[in-house]
Amino acid sequence: IYCHNPETWRTREGEICTPEFVCERIIRYQPYFGEEGGVTVSGGEPLMQPEFVAALFCLLKEKGIHTALDTSGAGELKKAAEVLKYTDLVLCDLKFSTEEAYREHCGGSLSHTLAFMRLAETMKVPMWVRHVVAPGLTDSPENIREIKRIAEDFSNLVKIEWLPFKNICKVKYDRLKLDFTMGDSTSYSQKQVNQLVSESEDA
Repeated sequence: IYCHNPETWRTREGEICTPEFVCERIIRYQPYFGEEGGVTVSGGEPLMQPEFVAALFCLLKEKGIHTALDTSGAGELKKAAEVLKYTDLVLCDLKFSTEEAYREHCGGSLSHTLAFMRLAETMKVPMWVRHVVAPGLTDSPENIREIKRIAEDFSNLVKIEWLPFKNICKVKYDRLKLDFTMGDSTSYSQKQVNQLVSESEDA
């Protein structure tokens, strides 16, 4: 419902590349991220192309480059496990705190996302949980507390990132002639989100 990248929905469009080609392009920029940085594969949903991501991450690991997977935990778990073999860090987007909200607002599954998170834990891949705090949708104290409870149940959790909803993507929806149901919603600032999280902990 608040997807920031609607241009990624058309999965049959775009340039076709090999993992080797992408790896070569990345290596050119290695001086910019140096030994402290690395490569994050995001989307859309990177686990929609698990074979590609696994192959790319394998190549990057051979060159000593840190790999991060920015995902909502969708996709086949068996194929996700192949990606996680070469993943140094998971950035998992935990979208909602209930199964009902997942079905209604993104057509996904909380239980499947949790299964992916448990897989990352089993494979001992460090994980950041990321959660978008959106007005009238995920900004209640009850939701924030439940997201925190879910995240802290995983032993591989490094931190929770509370991300403010931003309405800057509306222009994309307009350009693509897509309906954006949150188009009239006000963007949150990081300060506002931090305050909501703090108040939920005090309640």
